[in-house]
Amino acid sequence: MTEKTQVQERTVRQVVVVGAGMAGVQTAVALREQGFPGGVTLIGAEPHQPYDRPPLSKAVLLGKAEGSAFDLDFEALGIDLRLGREALGVRPGDHELDTAAGPVPYDVLVIATGAEPIRLPGTEGVPGVHLLRTLDDAERLRPVLAQQHDIVVVGAGWIGAEFATAAREAGCAVTVIEAADRPLAGALPAEVAAPMTAWYADSGASLRTHARVERVEPGAVVLDDGSRVPAGAVVVGIGARPATAWLSGSGIELGAHREVVADDHLRTSVPDVYAVGDCASFPSGRYEDRLLVHHWDNALQGPRTVAANIIGEFPVAYDPVPYFWSEQFGRFVQYVGHHAPADTIVWRGDPSSAAWTVCWLHDGRLVALLAVGRPRDLAQGRKLIEAGIPMDPELLSDPSRPLKTATVTP
Repeated sequence: MTEKTQVQERTVRQVVVVGAGMAGVQTAVALREQGFPGGVTLIGAEPHQPYDRPPLSKAVLLGKAEGSAFDLDFEALGIDLRLGREALGVRPGDHELDTAAGPVPYDVLVIATGAEPIRLPGTEGVPGVHLLRTLDDAERLRPVLAQQHDIVVVGAGWIGAEFATAAREAGCAVTVIEAADRPLAGALPAEVAAPMTAWYADSGASLRTHARVERVEPGAVVLDDGSRVPAGAVVVGIGARPATAWLSGSGIELGAHREVVADDHLRTSVPDVYAVGDCASFPSGRYEDRLLVHHWDNALQGPRTVAANIIGEFPVAYDPVPYFWSEQFGRFVQYVGHHAPADTIVWRGDPSSAAWTVCWLHDGRLVALLAVGRPRDLAQGRKLIEAGIPMDPELLSDPSRPLKTATVTP
């Protein structure tokens, strides 16, 4: 028996992944791709075959696609897929996951339950009020758009803008209600988000800022100033929070946002339990901050680290450059990195034009970049952020100059 075979035999065990979204599916697949020989069980709360979420606010919602199931043969991969089984709790001392269908023993547990949308207070069970997070949500909304109802969208964040875009494409009258003074107030500084305000009017949507919903009535949304907005349907997009309520009493540490607190190897506070994706935060040495990233790319990248740490003898740290994209009002918006309020902002191009970029510098180095219709800036910026190369702000501000040529000459 070779030394390699002995190591494999010692490490053969049962990994249970709870959550069948992108992070959970990719964890199960990464375990197989990296040669894990033990049992892999993937548990999902929904009855549907595991699916990708970004198409829900686009192709699926508009009826251009029936679904977005992952093109994977779970049986051929040796992944035991168990659907329609909600996770109820974890008992780390017993190494068991409690589900609606009974306990599931594990040697290693991976928590990948993602995030759940925040509901608008007072609208629970109110007819005509929708969320957009799951395949069922998209299927309920598809006929609403097809009938070209007056739509009120609550929240001008990423998901609100994407839904408003789809609703306008479907021919609906759209009013977006936002409590803050601008779109994307929680994600971008005022000077960067301000140009995006015009995108709503350009698309024919009405954006009402400094506005709060008082209540929802049949056929209307009543705002706190007493005004009424016609609403055949209301879509709530006011954010999401980690889906971790089921971990109560488990002893697994949760953070300020109720997310699972993971270390730089994506391990939780209890032995043999990892966490990945939207439900977990991790410390970033690159940004000297703890990051909670609710985006697709994090759910794609993190699982490779989890799989490597489950299989390998040497820990692998997770410290990515975060990335996400959004398609809204005919524009392709991409963001890479992580910025802080004190970072220096450098503009590339006119924000009233179709294509422009914003860069954030920290101690002279590029740490984040937002590109609107400038994918080359994004691609080059991502590499520069990863490399930590000092930048020349004056050269950087010239949109005709390739980003990679705006570095400081030694």
